[in-house]
Amino acid sequence: MSGKKIQRYDFTRKPLKPSRFWMWIGREFAMKPYYRGRKITIRKIGTEYLKPPYLLLCTHAGLIDFPVMYKAVAPYNANNVVAIDAVRDIGDWLMRKLGSICKRKFIKDYNLIRNMKYCAEHYGIVCMYPEARYSLDGVTSFLPDSLAKIAKLLKVPVVALRMHGNFITAPQWNKEDKKPPIYAELELVAGAGELSEISVTELNARIREKLYLDDFAYQRDMKIEIDNPRRANGLHNILYQCPHCMREFQMYSEGTRLWCASCGKSWQMGLYGELAAEEGETEFTHIPDWTAWERENVRREVRAGSYRFEDEVTVHTLPNAKRFYDQGRGKLVQTCEGTFLECTAYGEKLSLSWAGTELESVHIEYDYPYNKKKYKKNVFGDCVDISTADDSYWLHPVNLRDQLTKLSFATEEIYKFAQEKLHASHEAEKSEEITETTV
Repeated sequence: MSGKKIQRYDFTRKPLKPSRFWMWIGREFAMKPYYRGRKITIRKIGTEYLKPPYLLLCTHAGLIDFPVMYKAVAPYNANNVVAIDAVRDIGDWLMRKLGSICKRKFIKDYNLIRNMKYCAEHYGIVCMYPEARYSLDGVTSFLPDSLAKIAKLLKVPVVALRMHGNFITAPQWNKEDKKPPIYAELELVAGAGELSEISVTELNARIREKLYLDDFAYQRDMKIEIDNPRRANGLHNILYQCPHCMREFQMYSEGTRLWCASCGKSWQMGLYGELAAEEGETEFTHIPDWTAWERENVRREVRAGSYRFEDEVTVHTLPNAKRFYDQGRGKLVQTCEGTFLECTAYGEKLSLSWAGTELESVHIEYDYPYNKKKYKKNVFGDCVDISTADDSYWLHPVNLRDQLTKLSFATEEIYKFAQEKLHASHEAEKSEEITETTV
């Protein structure tokens, strides 16, 4: 099948104003089921009298984010920035009626900026989830430096929506809904008049402060019991390295228990999300402390030049919002220099590369899709999704297990290190120019 015959998604189309009728349908039949059986509290901070238009930046933990967001902005609707795979899941026609702004993850997309500006000028609230993927450990993840520039370009107030309890509801590695209470804060970050006065650096700092949360800390501090007997299932996906023997990818989890198959050490996950070793020292009681330790280990590997991932992968492409295309198998390699994919796509051999300075982060999915009854085809398992401007490559490692979290950490650490080296190089060039001018 030739790639030229594949219909690509048209990101230049202007988004539609959210349809009142279809939004009513969505609220009644898609969102209300999420509200049942749980307490949701919305607190407004500096937004009590704020009316559209404004830019809404939300934390991102799971599907429940969307019903909570719409509850927070009611009685208004919003134009949501939505990834193309989510548009594919629900259908492009309906998502456009709901006002969605389609995009691919982690690429520079000027159509997205134009569409967001159009919606801010003509419709009202523009909503985006700047982490561009669900949090892995309940802590706010990667936020791009471009956020402040986008906000300044839109010239409307900037608002943050922090949603506590959304992550512990159904972490991506354990998607069973546990219905804890949710507490959300809709807070003004900057008024429209401030945007021309404050720097990009200061605005980014404000955004990061207002979007920061730690959901396991929220659960612990609020004494929220989750007595689900399967609450630790899948925890090994993010806690992939044993802090006792240091081995990677030998961790397993089931029920309320996490253990290392290499050294035999084991932990219990308590009612408040805390960890306790079954014997000996408890290295980390707080799950985000464990993942932070893992990330630091990855950072050291990247900066020492020793990091490398290589495996055969199954390849599915998503050129449009209609369906995935099975492209057989390929090879994915990631080193300290960047990320490289070799495969066959639409009958033609393809070699793709993303330099360290080009790929800020990646989208990962554990056991995708979760609802397998709905998808009789395209059941991928653990996937990493890497995009170009006109296609998205969903890659499933064939031989190696539990690699996704480390791949995610490594991508971000490679990017940070590459940016530091680039900045240092520019500073050295400036210094040389000054020296030459002085001499």
